[in-house]
Amino acid sequence: MLLISVLVATSQSQTDPETFLRCLVREGSNPQVFISDVTYIPSNSSFTTVLRRRIPNLRFDKPTTPKPIAIITPTTWSHISPVLACARLFPVQVRIRSGGHDFEGLSYTSTAPFFLIDLLNFKSVDVNLTEGTAWVDTGATLGELYYKIAEKSNVLGFPAGLCTTLGVGGHISGGGYGTMMRKYGLSVDNVVGSRIIDSNGNTYFDRMSMGEELFWAVRGGGAASFGIVMGYKIRLVPVPEKVTVFSVGKTVGEGAVDLIMKWQNFSHSTDRNLFVKLTLTLVNGAKPGEKKVLATFIGMNLGGFDKTLNVMNRDFPELKLKKTDCTEMRWIDSVLFWAGYPVGTPTSVLLNPTVTKKLFMKRKSDYVKRPVSRTGLGLILKKLVELEKVEMNWNPYGGRMGEIPSSRTPFPHRGGNLFNIEYIIDWSEAGDNVEKKYLALANEFYRFMTPYVSSNPREAFLNYRDIDIGSSGNSTYEEGKIYGAKYFKDNFERLVDIKTKFDEINFWRNEQSIPVRK
Repeated sequence: MLLISVLVATSQSQTDPETFLRCLVREGSNPQVFISDVTYIPSNSSFTTVLRRRIPNLRFDKPTTPKPIAIITPTTWSHISPVLACARLFPVQVRIRSGGHDFEGLSYTSTAPFFLIDLLNFKSVDVNLTEGTAWVDTGATLGELYYKIAEKSNVLGFPAGLCTTLGVGGHISGGGYGTMMRKYGLSVDNVVGSRIIDSNGNTYFDRMSMGEELFWAVRGGGAASFGIVMGYKIRLVPVPEKVTVFSVGKTVGEGAVDLIMKWQNFSHSTDRNLFVKLTLTLVNGAKPGEKKVLATFIGMNLGGFDKTLNVMNRDFPELKLKKTDCTEMRWIDSVLFWAGYPVGTPTSVLLNPTVTKKLFMKRKSDYVKRPVSRTGLGLILKKLVELEKVEMNWNPYGGRMGEIPSSRTPFPHRGGNLFNIEYIIDWSEAGDNVEKKYLALANEFYRFMTPYVSSNPREAFLNYRDIDIGSSGNSTYEEGKIYGAKYFKDNFERLVDIKTKFDEINFWRNEQSIPVRK
């Protein structure tokens, strides 16, 4: 009791790294190992390296970016309990990082004093072919998960993201979509179990112990609002021995407008084995300084050449897809194709969790429920040329996505959506003024798109985290509802009820977390 009184008194006047470290020493069952192996404070020579190695977005890797008072990289789950004990004694917030692809850096930055729990050491993947399932630790990357599945089977896969360095924890807890979502739904639609640690250090080891409410919340509701997810038990899905991929690009002068108009009606209604994504980027024109929009149709069919060409020639003959445009490959090799690796790259590259090229990044998102008119499309293409720096990904829905009720998981964007839009703004130049310019461009284009996308609410995808749509500086329900309704629609209120029940003191919070009801 005396120790606690001293610590609380100290915390009220000062929360510095050394004081926090002393608390960890006292709380840890094996303090020497705990400190030397898994805890870093700013005075430690490895602190900056540990902090930066999972920050792909240079916007949050600057000298002015708020830094944690400590980074804990636990190697066993028993390390977590003393960390949380100290967090309850000190006025500090907790940030939990798995892969670090959080586009607003909320998993490793904060305007309030905070410490970081980095789960990079938890990367176990245990594939059970008998059950057709796998257990995957929250700190594993999607690349590591895909590789381990393919090690055991060429006819099993998992519907998750395209970027192989994404951390499993954040990706799945936000929904998680990929090229097989029209066939099998989202990652969260194929999660059958989980484990989570609450703010008191209690561990719920399975779905039964945590209960259906909490299990529902951590499958798409942002698990960092409820605790530390240790991992997920996932249901693997069948894939054919060969899949077919293709990529065909056309400029406006080559008929891109007609193709995009057709794509809007075809992509969500075609065979669910087929996923055809549309990207809109700028390329150089024939004249010096001229820019024009390139529409690229990137697809994958769960089947060979013949099936792919039959479906495309039936449903999208305007693209004039040829066999020479296509490549047959194993599903695991298609993972590399979608991640941008050249055909023939060894699958061992999936075991590299490090982002090879870091950039300054901003992302925004939208949902489209009715086809954009030809006039509207013309204006959009003109605006892309005018602003130059904005790119777009249009990801088709339909198929299985339209069959799953919007209340099945916290992820609500199901039937009625034709496609999702990801706005991409990347740049390499440093400087605050440069950043302000590009963020302004992103917001200008976002405002411009208002007539063509969903409304009341204007929906957004949690994994394309966007602080512009609302933030909760005071962790209030009123603040949270602004962004919560956009990310979760009607499911937001249920998430608030679950949050209030399981985390009444709002221990797990960030600028876009689920608030408690007061």
